[in-house]
Amino acid sequence: MTTLVTNIQQLIGTREATILLRGKALAELPLIENAFVLIEDGIIAEYGPMYELELKVPQLPKDVIDAEGQFVLPCWCDSHTHIVFAKSREEEFIDKIKGMSYAGIAAKGGGILNSARKLNDTS
Repeated sequence: MTTLVTNIQQLIGTREATILLRGKALAELPLIENAFVLIEDGIIAEYGPMYELELKVPQLPKDVIDAEGQFVLPCWCDSHTHIVFAKSREEEFIDKIKGMSYAGIAAKGGGILNSARKLNDTS
């Protein structure tokens, strides 16, 4: 099955290459304004700004979704599979963006062991 999503206000999380992000790169969220994304059998086959649609997708599929005014995050994934932790760790995310190592975060009292301890202490 092929689906084309057009007129996306912002297609978020678009990177040229798949790489492991560290430090300040975690704070970058690239996007394309007024974009399209082509999905073939559940896999992103093509994407880009709307002005490139005719070049990149010369034959439009039957299934076209007009996402005008919408934001699309096709690769946003939170792979957590455990129950929700008892306390947010957003301050650790900020530390990571600033370049602090996981060991440094743990030395400050953060990290997964801190989360496990907080969860264990929660009724």
